[in-house]
Amino acid sequence: MRTALTIAGADPSGGAGIQADLKVFEAFGIKGLSAITALTAQDGHAVHAVLPVPPEFLLREITVLLKKYRVDAVKVGMLGTGENAIALAGLFKKTGLKNIVLDTVLASTGGRPLIDEGGAGAVKKLLKYACIVTPNLREASILTGMDIGDLQSMEEAARSIHSLGARSVLVKGGHLAGNPVDVLFDGKRFDYFKGRRLKGNTERFHGTGCILSAGIAASLAKGRGVKKAVEEARERLASILKKR
Repeated sequence: MRTALTIAGADPSGGAGIQADLKVFEAFGIKGLSAITALTAQDGHAVHAVLPVPPEFLLREITVLLKKYRVDAVKVGMLGTGENAIALAGLFKKTGLKNIVLDTVLASTGGRPLIDEGGAGAVKKLLKYACIVTPNLREASILTGMDIGDLQSMEEAARSIHSLGARSVLVKGGHLAGNPVDVLFDGKRFDYFKGRRLKGNTERFHGTGCILSAGIAASLAKGRGVKKAVEEARERLASILKKR
């Protein structure tokens, strides 16, 4: 049975983070493993408190799993601290783990920081290990220093993030005006994934980034290519949103 590991924060509401990732892995028919980077107090509408796990313990969580399981893909989400990002970079260099999906979780939908000051710079150290990185517009702006608000600037941001080491970049356009478009860049070509603007409250869209990146990791674990993995993950996310 194929296996995927999620390295992310815990969400007691079950809509995002570790809990959401494991549900997605199960839906794809693969075994899910998890390593928690931070405890959170949240309710589906807002994040009220964050307690990061020390990097030494995070590495312990993962190394214990790697001794027993073959990991076919890794999803990295909320890290909580720059120290955790740096620790993971060292682990990825040492172990050579493949099919790493980096979801650059830097802040909650409500704007609460989900990584400490300077953490975004540390997250950049993970880009060269990523098979694909999946920033939304705000995260892409933080990573590049660019103002991003249209398709052209999304393409420029994708090129910029790719130049930092990621093999593929999916800039998510959920916050664009009008219907959303996600832009995938592999260093040679762009692919565009168009969607339809959905209505709903914050809770309906809680964890969508987690679900998408977990779906990509699950699909990669099953041997799919990056573009196909994005397509399958988007289909899974759409199916989940229809039920909410």
